[in-house]
Amino acid sequence: MAKTDYKTIDEYHNAFPAEVQERMQAIRNIIHKLVPKAEEVISYQIPAFKYHGFLIYYSAYAKHITLSSPWSQALLQAFDADLKKMKVSKSAIQLPNNEPLPTDLVKRIVAFRKKENEAGK
Repeated sequence: MAKTDYKTIDEYHNAFPAEVQERMQAIRNIIHKLVPKAEEVISYQIPAFKYHGFLIYYSAYAKHITLSSPWSQALLQAFDADLKKMKVSKSAIQLPNNEPLPTDLVKRIVAFRKKENEAGK
């Protein structure tokens, strides 16, 4: 991945192997389905979505895709049971590439972030 001056999410996706692109596109589709008014941007050279502020980011790596945002304590508590088996920090959740993409979890996280942003949190 030599290019680091991405202007669009498509440019970012195209820098990765097809199977990783598919996983990222699935996340992108979930975001657009749940938050149709979300604006696509590149921030910190990774895909990001804005809706009443930054909603969520994602980025790809050799062994995982990371969902990121400055997670609220409420979000981390709400998804504690789901996140126990994953590597999680205050701002990142790693979704291993060698496991099926947890689309239901991604949907619930995006919906939670949407509500937080709408409430101004």
